[in-house]
Amino acid sequence: MEKGKISIRKPVFVTMLILYAVIILVGLVSPDTFAAAEGAIVNFAASGFGWLYDLTALVLLFFCVWIMCSKKIGSIRLGGEHAKPIMSRWSWFVISLCGGIATGIVFWGIAEPVTHFMSPIPGFGYEAESAQGALYALSTCYMHWGPMLYAFYAVAGVGIGIAVYNLKLPYRVCSCLYPILGKKAMGAIGTVVDILCLFGLAGGVSASLGVSAMQLGAGLGLLTGLTPSNVVWTVILLTIVISFIISSYTGIGRGVRFLSDKNAKIYMGMLVFVLLFGPTKYILNMTTEALGFHMTNFMRQSTYLDVFEGGMWPTWWTLNYWSFMIAYTPLIGMFLAKIARGRTLKEFITYNFILPGAFGVLWFGIFGSAALHIEQNSGGIWDSMQKLGTESAVFAFFEHFPLSKVLSAVFMLTAFLSVVTLSDSMTTTISSLSINAKNAATVEPPAKVKIFWGVVMSALALVNIVTANNVGKVSGIDATKQLAIVAAFPLLFVMVAIIFSTAKMLLQYHKYDTVDHPEDSVVESELVVEHEEEQGEAAAEA
Repeated sequence: MEKGKISIRKPVFVTMLILYAVIILVGLVSPDTFAAAEGAIVNFAASGFGWLYDLTALVLLFFCVWIMCSKKIGSIRLGGEHAKPIMSRWSWFVISLCGGIATGIVFWGIAEPVTHFMSPIPGFGYEAESAQGALYALSTCYMHWGPMLYAFYAVAGVGIGIAVYNLKLPYRVCSCLYPILGKKAMGAIGTVVDILCLFGLAGGVSASLGVSAMQLGAGLGLLTGLTPSNVVWTVILLTIVISFIISSYTGIGRGVRFLSDKNAKIYMGMLVFVLLFGPTKYILNMTTEALGFHMTNFMRQSTYLDVFEGGMWPTWWTLNYWSFMIAYTPLIGMFLAKIARGRTLKEFITYNFILPGAFGVLWFGIFGSAALHIEQNSGGIWDSMQKLGTESAVFAFFEHFPLSKVLSAVFMLTAFLSVVTLSDSMTTTISSLSINAKNAATVEPPAKVKIFWGVVMSALALVNIVTANNVGKVSGIDATKQLAIVAAFPLLFVMVAIIFSTAKMLLQYHKYDTVDHPEDSVVESELVVEHEEEQGEAAAEA
């Protein structure tokens, strides 16, 4: 392919176009069928493979710790010893933090701890509104939103980054499977893997867009009296799409960096405000005590599947979160690898695992503790969630602070910027996987491809919300959870393969490295042989 020439990767693009066209059409024509199919897949995934979801999350956590503790592995530099970083540490941190966070922490920062406090987790033996319940509620949030969550992104980013920058393989997810698949990773198997990754991510981003639309709709309803409806959600989604397409069009160096910087600063400002104007002493004490409680009960909480009772709590919470992560992970990994060239693996783990994970704990510690204190003493948040939906929790929370209307407006801006930042980064990455180009890791995909993916993901989000409300079998929030689990299920097995392949790549790095040891590189020699074979076949045909 000529340098600078870009073409559509037809096997991937066309397959995804047909697949999502069918899904959206079924959702519009037969919402009952759409909802029933989602429910059946969710039940199958949770009942048959819940153990694999939890064990995968644990292995990824320990994988990151291994890289941090290994001097030899941690010193490997993406792009080789002489590669230079492409952005400052601050820009790198805020893009890594905001690029994969979506509206998760801003949506669930209040709703999740209050839910577990008022509606006890089955099997843990505590009563609602008890001291033990508060500890379980907050420590469970630490598990769901702390370092374990970011371990998914970090390991995939390491594998893809080494494969692309050090092994000189194409900028694709399948490249990180080279150590276990060899040249097959670049063929039909690799194409199937990339299609699964696109399917998973498009579904995951659609679920996040759906959550954002519902929360922003709830905020508008509380601030203006406007009742959330299909029309309101459509307008919100269109606004989000237009915003992230404009941002994506400007490129990562400008759009994502600008949004991430402003988003991170708003996050930090909100944390300081709640800490200072909330029950400060209670927040600090509760955050610390819950952290110790979580460390003490970590293995029990991270492997809980409610086997004896067979309840759905693990499915709707822990497995749902891991599904979101699995759906995002391969392409978030591509995105994180794209912006980390010139960094060592120890730096990569620090900025993509430790710091974001610590921020998640801090966020839930401050917001979650303040919410629990409010619910204990004056109530109102849980009642609002029951009457107006989960998406109203944060607005009920802000009613207990000065300048509540201003806070709600700022929060809506934060939620909007969060989902735009995520959608921006993911639209760029999905588009990169849909094209053929030299140096695809550094090439901006065509605007038309980005617009296409933005419209597809938003349409799926709207169909999912509308279907849930029309059918009435699950709430809008539960519908987004179902969508994430369905989209991510095939990728669970790809994630397991990525773990094994990345481990092999790192343990035998000298064997595969084409940057620092080109003279004895297995990858380079095999690709040269493959190229010579292709030339010979072309000559024979001529």
